[in-house]
Amino acid sequence: MSSPIVLQWAVKQGLSVPAADKSAKCPGDVVSRLCKSDNSNCRQEINDGGFTCHCSKGYDGNPYIADGCQDIDECNIPSIRQSCLGGYCNNLPGHYECRCPRGTHGNASEPQGCVTNSATDIAERMIIPLDELAKATDNFNKAREIGGGGHGTVYKGILLDLNVVAIKKSKITLQKEIDEFINEVAILSQINHKNVVKLFGCCLETEVPLLVYEFIPNGTLDQHLHIEEPKRSLSWSNRLRIATEISTSLAYLHSSVSIPIIHRDIKSANILLDATMTSKISDFGASRYIPVDNKGLTTRIQGTFGYLDPECFNTGRLNEKSDVYSFGVILVELLTRKKPTCSHLSNEYGGLVPHFLNLLASRNLDQIMDPQVLEEGGTEVQQVVTLAASCINIRGEERPTMRQVELALEGLQQGSNKKYKKNDMVAEEFENRSIGGNYPSRTSEGQRVQESSRRYSLEQEMMMSARYPR
Repeated sequence: MSSPIVLQWAVKQGLSVPAADKSAKCPGDVVSRLCKSDNSNCRQEINDGGFTCHCSKGYDGNPYIADGCQDIDECNIPSIRQSCLGGYCNNLPGHYECRCPRGTHGNASEPQGCVTNSATDIAERMIIPLDELAKATDNFNKAREIGGGGHGTVYKGILLDLNVVAIKKSKITLQKEIDEFINEVAILSQINHKNVVKLFGCCLETEVPLLVYEFIPNGTLDQHLHIEEPKRSLSWSNRLRIATEISTSLAYLHSSVSIPIIHRDIKSANILLDATMTSKISDFGASRYIPVDNKGLTTRIQGTFGYLDPECFNTGRLNEKSDVYSFGVILVELLTRKKPTCSHLSNEYGGLVPHFLNLLASRNLDQIMDPQVLEEGGTEVQQVVTLAASCINIRGEERPTMRQVELALEGLQQGSNKKYKKNDMVAEEFENRSIGGNYPSRTSEGQRVQESSRRYSLEQEMMMSARYPR
């Protein structure tokens, strides 16, 4: 039979040992010589007058060596973590606290003790302390980098409320960058839509402000669409679904928010895909509110070559139809798997859009269509082609609204879903490989497409050969 032994000891040798008193405090010279670790304290034992060192409350380890006492993470103790009934446990040096989730306030130790903040608290809710972001990213460790470029770096992190986030840290302190930061916070703080990336908040404690978004793990539509052969790209059913989701979010921005918004830089690289491949629009730095009179506004040209509305470029007038044009380019991109920014298409044909319209008018569209779309798609492919052509009409007033586009795509997707099994990545084989042959030029729809193409041909050299500024 064995029993535990408790060894009690104290240090006397080499130390001056005054008579012990009830306070049990150690002389200053003893503390400095004996207790080497921060967050430790010294005690004189009453029984024999010797001295012992102990880690402070909330710390554990060896107080006799430098940095020997380390913080105890109380939030890893189940009983303490579970005591935060209405919120979450937040570890602090030497202790902990129960916090309400971001956007709420109250008593986090009580069930349902945290209530939603009022509208006046929104600004405070959006501010995230720098120390929290530093902790979330392991002090902005290079191993946490998930993207970046000339404008800055994006880090992956976990906030105290356990939300996984992407933290955008800009490098440049130009006024233009600051203006875009303010613009993005102002717009995204008012948007709540499943197909728009969520902004959790920002940090204003650094020279260049930091933006904190929800973390979207699956990259961009551009990355998934333009993969190298022989890998198969996104299935046609997924492309149609993604197009519908993008149109839904743009229709929401144009007509459902209190002050309508023009995104101004819609492109496949700004469409993020989450863990379930649901699309989310990102990058609102260039966005603008639509004037109340809905007549558009005059602004400096901004956008991405290949996606930029030629009418806006030519006149400087911006309205929601500029987003419609950019979305139409994405539809063409989904149909052809060709990049609108491809220099080969720009040099030889004036760009992807004019090449697409010219082939459509001559009923030779199968020359540019993605073979995978021809293989997997059905009759709805023809209707998406027609819809794309209407969106990229050279005349903005003849383009549909995003609400009309949304309704059209939702109808097509519902019809498509009847043919495809849920989660099935391969569709029925498309029976008619020649899409161009299904557009007789004598129909009214065909005439409109041909007229649009002819107008485009007259103006494309002037407008599409330009290198639009970002």
